[in-house]
Amino acid sequence: MEDNNKNSRRKFLDKGLKLGLATAIGGMAISKISKLNAKSNTNTGEFVELMTTDGTLIQVDASEVVEVVETCDTDKKYNVREGMPNRKFVMVIDLAKCKNALKCQTACNKHHYITGEHAWLKVYQMQEDEDTAPYWMPTTCMHCDHPACVTVCPVDATFKRRDGLVLIDNERCIGCRFCMAACPYSTRVFNWSEPNQGNMEMEMEMEGACHSSPEFAGLPSVKGTVDKCDFCPHSIDKGELPHCVTACPNGVFYFGDKYEDTVTNGDETVRLSKLLRDKSGYRLMEGLGTKPSVYYLPPVNRLVDFEEGLEYFTEFKSVENPEKS
Repeated sequence: MEDNNKNSRRKFLDKGLKLGLATAIGGMAISKISKLNAKSNTNTGEFVELMTTDGTLIQVDASEVVEVVETCDTDKKYNVREGMPNRKFVMVIDLAKCKNALKCQTACNKHHYITGEHAWLKVYQMQEDEDTAPYWMPTTCMHCDHPACVTVCPVDATFKRRDGLVLIDNERCIGCRFCMAACPYSTRVFNWSEPNQGNMEMEMEMEGACHSSPEFAGLPSVKGTVDKCDFCPHSIDKGELPHCVTACPNGVFYFGDKYEDTVTNGDETVRLSKLLRDKSGYRLMEGLGTKPSVYYLPPVNRLVDFEEGLEYFTEFKSVENPEKS
C-alpha cells in the first residue's frame, strides 16, 4: 500500500494536476482547482495524499479525483525574478510639470493594495532656500544599477533583475530592515502591523500565466516585511506602462527602455538621450555610484503654477483624501 501511495503521488506531481480541498504536497503552483468526483463508485486501490485547509493530511482514492491537466510551456514561462533579457527600464520625472495632483499615488496605491502611510510613491514640497521658488518632487524607488539594498540583504529577498528592476520577494523577507538602512534614498517602507487592506479583490490575471508565488510581483503587503516601488512588472509583462505613468494627468512620468533610447508618458514618445540632454536631466546623489534608473528634469519653464493649497505629504504621511487634488 505504501509503495502504491508513493507512485500515485509521484505521478500526480509529474503531471502537474490540481486537486480539490487544498494544494498537493510538493508545493506545485496552482492556477486551477479540480473537484472531487462525488458520483464515482469505483475504487482503484490507489490513493492520493492531500492536505486540507486546516493542515490535516488525508488520503483520497484516485477514482475520487477529477484530473485537470495543466499545460505550461516552461520555455515561455515569465519569471519575475529573472526579468526580460536585453531590456533596461528607466523612468524620467519632469519636475516642471508636477502640480501635486496625486493621481500617480492614488493609482499606485490601488493597484498595489497599499493603504495608510505605506505609499510607495510620495510627492514632497521642495525648496532649496526661502528666496528660491518651491516645486513638487515625486519620489519612487530608484532601481539602481548598483543597489546597496541587494548587497546587504542576507536572504536574497531583495534582488536585481536582468532588465534593471530591483524587487522584493516578501516570502523570503525576514524583516531585518538592512535594506532600508542601506538605501540612500529612503524609499522603502516597513509593515510593522497588519496592512489592514480589507477584502480586496485581486485584479491580476493569475490563471494560465504560469506564475508562481513567491516570484510574482504586485501582491498585497505582508506584516513584518519591507515594501517599495516595483515599476509595476506585472504591467510591463503585458506590454503596459506603470500605473503612475498612465494615471498622471500632466505627463510628469516618462517610462521606457534605455537600450532603445525611447521613453513615453503615454501622450508623447521621445528619445531618452535627447530629452536628458535638452532639459539638463540628472540623477539623485550621483556621487554615490548607485547609478539610479530614475532621472529628473529640473523645474524650469514650468507649465503649471505652484499651489500650496493642494494637500501634500508632510513627514512621510499619506494624503487622506487625494480626490480633492
